[in-house]
Amino acid sequence: MTEGITILGLGPGDPKQLTLEAWEVLREAKEIYLRTSWHPTVEHLPPHLTIYSFDRLYEEKETFNEVYEEIAHRIVELGRRPQGVIYAVPGHPLVGEASTQRILALAEERGLKVRIVQGLSFLEPIFARLSIDPLDGLQIVDATELAIQHYPHLDPNIPALVGQLYSRSLASSVKLTLMNLYPDEHRVTLIRGAGTDEERVWTVPLYKLDRQDGIDHLTALYLPPLTDPGSLASLQDVVAHLRAPDGCPWDRKQTHRSLRPELLEEAYEVLEALDADDADELCEELGDLLLEVVFHIQLAAEAGEFKLPQVIKGIVTKLKRRHPHVFGKVKVAGVGEVLRRWEEIKREEKGGKSSPLSGVPKTLPALARAQDLQRRAARVGFNWPDVETTMAEVAEGLRSLKQTQGKEELERATGELLFSLVNLARQLGVDAESALRIANQRFCQRFAQMKRFT
Repeated sequence: MTEGITILGLGPGDPKQLTLEAWEVLREAKEIYLRTSWHPTVEHLPPHLTIYSFDRLYEEKETFNEVYEEIAHRIVELGRRPQGVIYAVPGHPLVGEASTQRILALAEERGLKVRIVQGLSFLEPIFARLSIDPLDGLQIVDATELAIQHYPHLDPNIPALVGQLYSRSLASSVKLTLMNLYPDEHRVTLIRGAGTDEERVWTVPLYKLDRQDGIDHLTALYLPPLTDPGSLASLQDVVAHLRAPDGCPWDRKQTHRSLRPELLEEAYEVLEALDADDADELCEELGDLLLEVVFHIQLAAEAGEFKLPQVIKGIVTKLKRRHPHVFGKVKVAGVGEVLRRWEEIKREEKGGKSSPLSGVPKTLPALARAQDLQRRAARVGFNWPDVETTMAEVAEGLRSLKQTQGKEELERATGELLFSLVNLARQLGVDAESALRIANQRFCQRFAQMKRFT
């Protein structure tokens, strides 16, 4: 062997699954460096080999990234020797092997050649054991990446395979992430030691994932798809079908403008479900509202204006930009400072020219718009100092109304009084729009009761 790096795949664990190329390299080699000796194939390596491993780095370093960074630098240095270096990893060198990617990057920087000796990964034995075809849309993710996500980046209508589920602690974090998308009782399959004589496969409800014995570095998790539609993509596909030439005549006829009443109606039905504190009704009404959103996106996509990824990109980018205290290094003292910074960032987005009130839609119901105007003004310090002062303003408004004559003056005074009442509700922590809707409902109920006795 000459100067350079050879990265060799040891396969999933059964020495019979080593490739011929790998056996030839191992027979001719004098020494080999292992990322870890904790792999079933290691004890079957040719006896003449001098074997080194980086196992101790897992004890010395705090994170896996630090381990792989250290390994990569050492392998690259060893690769500069006249005899080069052979670095062996479990499975396939390019499947779930972060150290390989770092070695490739460093070697390119230093002009070192890298040879990849391929090996069977942990995937192929799992495909065989579960009789699945990855071309059917299988999603493959790393357990450590999934564990740090707040919401899994998965389509629940497509099967998924989670690799490197190396401990019960990691399984607990993965479970919590997955339960934000999948039902608690969703049946999942654990595969331990795939492709070895100690292979074990068992199925459990998702909520019991981290209660299983035998989870170790040879464990993977299979997530079958949900039986019912559960992804945004499935909804978008249905809407696109409705709009297709073989779709629904009514849906094909709709435009952004014609759907305005439906959008408004569905939004109010969501509010009604919220007021009723009815979770089942809320679930249904949110679905109806989401349909309206997706329908508008489909219309825009057909017109070449924008598509779903652009909509999501826009709102995700905006949320991250307006929350530097979460996604950046900005420190805030509390909610008040968060709201002030929010308004400052919005003004910066508009080139510093926009008013805090400019973003309040004129199409909002008057009560809701008054509340939003006052809320935004208060964020920048424009507000009555306390509840008592506001109550005095309300009392003054009542006195003024009693003394006012003429339709126009009465309308003005009534408006001022209502505006003060909305401000008082906001200072008391009450949503004025919701409070009035609930009062309307109570009146309807009382009226219906009275009619029964007349």
